[in-house]
Amino acid sequence: YVKDFMDQIWSSYLNPFHVRLKTFQSPLVVGEISHVCKNISVMLNLMIHIISIMGQFFLLPECPPMGLETLKIDDFQLHASTIRRYGLGAHRGRLNIQAGLYEDDLYDGAWCAGRDDPLQWFEVDARRLTKFTGVITQGRSSLWSSDWVTSYKVMVSNDSHTWITLKNGSKDLIFSGNREKEIPVRNIFPVPVVARYIRVNPRSWYNSGSICMRVEVLGCPMPDPNNYYHRRNEVITTDDLDFRHHSYKEMRQLMKVVNEMCPNITRIYNIGKSHNGLKLYAIEISDNPGEHEVGEPEFRYTAGSHGNEVLGRELLLLLMQFICLEYLSGNQRIRHLVEETRIHLLPSVNPDGYEKAFEVGSELSGWSLGRWSNDGIDIHHNFPDLNSVLWEAEAKKWIPRKMFNHHVAIPEWYQSRNASVAVETRALIVWMEKMPFVLGGNLQGGELVVTFPYDKTRSLGVTREQTPTPDDHVFRWLAFSYASTHRLMTDANRRVCHREDFAKEDGTINGASWHTAPGSMNDFSYLHTNCFELSMYVGCDKFPHESELPEEWENNRESLLVFMEQVHRGIKGVVRDMQGRGIPNAIISVEGISHDIRTAADGDYWRLLNPGEYRVSARAEGYSLTSKKCEVGYEMGATRCDFTISRTNLSRIKEIMERFNKQPIRLPVRQLQARRSRERRLGT
Repeated sequence: YVKDFMDQIWSSYLNPFHVRLKTFQSPLVVGEISHVCKNISVMLNLMIHIISIMGQFFLLPECPPMGLETLKIDDFQLHASTIRRYGLGAHRGRLNIQAGLYEDDLYDGAWCAGRDDPLQWFEVDARRLTKFTGVITQGRSSLWSSDWVTSYKVMVSNDSHTWITLKNGSKDLIFSGNREKEIPVRNIFPVPVVARYIRVNPRSWYNSGSICMRVEVLGCPMPDPNNYYHRRNEVITTDDLDFRHHSYKEMRQLMKVVNEMCPNITRIYNIGKSHNGLKLYAIEISDNPGEHEVGEPEFRYTAGSHGNEVLGRELLLLLMQFICLEYLSGNQRIRHLVEETRIHLLPSVNPDGYEKAFEVGSELSGWSLGRWSNDGIDIHHNFPDLNSVLWEAEAKKWIPRKMFNHHVAIPEWYQSRNASVAVETRALIVWMEKMPFVLGGNLQGGELVVTFPYDKTRSLGVTREQTPTPDDHVFRWLAFSYASTHRLMTDANRRVCHREDFAKEDGTINGASWHTAPGSMNDFSYLHTNCFELSMYVGCDKFPHESELPEEWENNRESLLVFMEQVHRGIKGVVRDMQGRGIPNAIISVEGISHDIRTAADGDYWRLLNPGEYRVSARAEGYSLTSKKCEVGYEMGATRCDFTISRTNLSRIKEIMERFNKQPIRLPVRQLQARRSRERRLGT
């Protein structure tokens, strides 16, 4: 606007005036005035150029986070005046960093100064000229201490020796800090500043605490094509997708757009409603949406059970778009996946919680706002504790005669109206019981690791203990298939997100050996249904800035696809009777693995197994047991292993007698015993 205004002044007034002056007879006068006009012209053009540059620097929208929370900023870029000890060093001064359980943990919850005085500072080296626009601060993450900074100054430098303090007129600008330790506070600078280094200088702090801070800096790197450091850390995606955070209405609209783009392979449905009445929308992707096809496994991804862990939600929305576009473009890998698998994506299990976090924004929602359902329930850990039911039955030796080792029944107390069960959890259970899911992944946030059952420790009172399922070897492979194809999870050189070094475990861990969690979705899915469920913690930042989404998509895209493809690993088949009819609820057992599965309504089944040779049995009520050897190869694709089982003589007799309304003759017990002893003496 300023440039257009200046151009208009020149074309409408100054230039015509200059032309008219040339008609004067006096060369001296004309020359002087002409010289003045030309100088004015040069000055105006210079002003236009300066204002244009200023517009690039100062009139742009607020800059995104530089990446202290997302680890884009390396530890060596963070410095401090003093530190209390290593675990409270400058490398821990990152927004939303989470502390260990104990105060002497090497991974504590903030940068804390070695002395409490106004000479302390926390410094970030941007490694290049950067336009700084603001700072976000938190106090220390701790169960035992209360430490936060209540006011601070900001200083910038180009050489780390000469520092300039941000001013308010002629006075140093004092920013208001935190009022407690968890809720982030953002301060935007009145005028952006360009520099390489930035320091936060605490001026006051909580009376009963110390100088401790967690920080994020808002900044835009200045253009510098020769900056190798910047280019080597840059991740660019070529996928043309909608990389932004979506409100509930925007999510629903995006699902509708994808459905309209790919109507032949998609279907939108809902599994229920949230506490606030928002529908829990899912999208199905299949070559025959709306129907279960015999022999075709069903897969699910869910996200957002913790409403503030929004990266998983956006990844599923991106995956939905990606599959549709790649299917239309003829991508053979995607076409095969869609045609051979029935895929279900549920992006937002807890839309009520998400709306709370979304309203505040990515940097200000903190670590917990929106995590729980609207009635304060952690949905992911709100399922019935079937582990205790199974383990008690095993201790009493009820298995396999009195109780099965699978499809453990939900306790009656859990199904009562007075039970503390979220409506979202009930909707998930109905959905899980209705669909014959084989494999599932729930996307979480705040870490980089894949966890697998069991999530609850078997020993009472123990918070961490390796607690494997009978299918531990399969779960470990499934977890590794995701972690090993993620760009960062198995990188031994990457920095830990918060306090756990999962890279040394190949980016995977048994849930109970991390922390015990009774009633998890993973354990419930394994013990109550046929579905093997794992949790993928897809990023250190629960709610990354919108500008981070393309890179996070690149980090997780291949993993999302590879894990889906694992649904085709193991054996599959159909259990039929002698007339060729499928038998539902037939039990499939694998010798040496004390966990069975059941056939679906059409008699088809899928059993996830690692490569090897297995003795597999099929049985059903009223039918004889049948066994065979089934071999699983290393190539992708489940081995076909069908069964035909016949009725037992007793079941056939019962059926005939029921058909003719006749009851079997029941002899008295003593008479029956005498008859059996006589038969034994006669050898009959």
